[in-house]
Amino acid sequence: MTPIRLLSGFFTVGGWTMMSRILGFIRDAMILAFLGTGPLYQAYVVAFRLPNMFRRFFAEGAFNMAFVPMFSKRLEGGDDPDGFASDAFAGLTTILIALTLIAMAAMPWLIYALASGFAGQEQFGLSVEFGRIAFPYILFISLAALLSGMLNAAGRFAAAAAAPVLLNILLISAMAAAAYLGGDIARALVWAIPVAGVAQFALLWIAAKRAGFTLKVKRPSMTADMRRLIKVAIPAALAGGVVQINLLVGQQVASYFDKAVGWLFAADRLYQLPLGVVGIAVGVVLLPDLSRRLQANDDTGARSALSRAAEVSLALTIPAAVALVVVPFPLVSVLFERGAATVDDTAAIAVAVAIYGLGLPAFVLQKIMQPVFFAREDTRRPFHYAVVSMVVNAALAIGLAPVVGWIAPAIATSAAAWMMVALLRVGARQYGDVARFDTRFKRRIWRMVLASGLMGVALWFGNILLSPFLGMAWWRGLALVILITIGMVSYFGFAHLIGAIKISEIRGALRRSA
Repeated sequence: MTPIRLLSGFFTVGGWTMMSRILGFIRDAMILAFLGTGPLYQAYVVAFRLPNMFRRFFAEGAFNMAFVPMFSKRLEGGDDPDGFASDAFAGLTTILIALTLIAMAAMPWLIYALASGFAGQEQFGLSVEFGRIAFPYILFISLAALLSGMLNAAGRFAAAAAAPVLLNILLISAMAAAAYLGGDIARALVWAIPVAGVAQFALLWIAAKRAGFTLKVKRPSMTADMRRLIKVAIPAALAGGVVQINLLVGQQVASYFDKAVGWLFAADRLYQLPLGVVGIAVGVVLLPDLSRRLQANDDTGARSALSRAAEVSLALTIPAAVALVVVPFPLVSVLFERGAATVDDTAAIAVAVAIYGLGLPAFVLQKIMQPVFFAREDTRRPFHYAVVSMVVNAALAIGLAPVVGWIAPAIATSAAAWMMVALLRVGARQYGDVARFDTRFKRRIWRMVLASGLMGVALWFGNILLSPFLGMAWWRGLALVILITIGMVSYFGFAHLIGAIKISEIRGALRRSA
């Protein structure tokens, strides 16, 4: 894959992810407007996070990090990729069905493990009810993730990136229909989650068939390939488990502070926009590309791919991080403050957004550095690094809670992310020049930081000038659009002038991805 094609893949995935995130904001704004930040909202947060936590653990995390490189190499070498994928599909389905049945039976204990601070309160019973409704989502979305891995390995990114759009469309439609008909909005929202899982799976199954892949439904069997897959996946699963423990620790701490679970979740949704559009897009495109290049012994191409991935992602992530730190309040106010969501909620969420913004470049750098290991089927070292990160996260979240209160989990999350990046960077040195960024990246990165700093100054003054309009109910949306435009124009203008980015390269990649 040439650098331009690599960039076009980033923009394809990023474009669809942007659409999904925009719809996600509409969804979250509707949820907050209808439910506020009270028991129903907190129960929804825990119930929705539960299957997504296991999904990241089994499918997008452990399974796909092991599956995609192995599948890519078989696809590149013509070594029966469909047979390998069919065996993997059968094995994953069996595990997921068993997990779903066990989880639904043990739901009260799972909710206690996720949010013990809810015990004895209204939201505990609601969380158990909502969790049992939502959990089957993991079965369909995890199988959809496997199909996404197959399509991504073949360089077909659009369908897999578009699938999450369905989730948001269905959840928005369910709430709108319930509100129009006078029904139970919270339960309509939760029931739409497993329905969306079925829809996403169906979309990707059709896309895989059109791409020429044939999956056979069969009984699971322990072939030599499956033993190798399991051997590679177990350390990745453990690493994924560590990441989920970090989330669990943060949510446990937050559950002891009134409304904190909802505040942190809303802040998480906001910083996940640039993380999803940039970081996840880069990870999705980079892993199969690196795997193919290493299979072909193309070390020079692998280094170039890694450097261009870092270059394009940080060119977009660093200014996004600066914006989240400099102007979090107007962003949160316009996006979330309406209906049952108050200005006090906005102020709390904005603090968390700024702290997450400090860690945003680290979250993206993890997505860039991890494929260096996974492409070589090395999942052990990332697991060891994740354990260290987990210890840092837990120590800070629990240790700082008595001092700074509910915001401790956000501080811990950002600090642990930077620790993980440092460990990945040191560990990748064993792979030589392949894992080192090239001269062009080193020449441009400091210019990106400078352009982002200048943009931050422009945003600061823009926020001051627009603050009267940002407080007006009917004008704040337009004022925010103007503020965002100031940020974009100033950043890209400064970046182009000082050589941080080349507009012609972006234009070429966009044309190819269109």
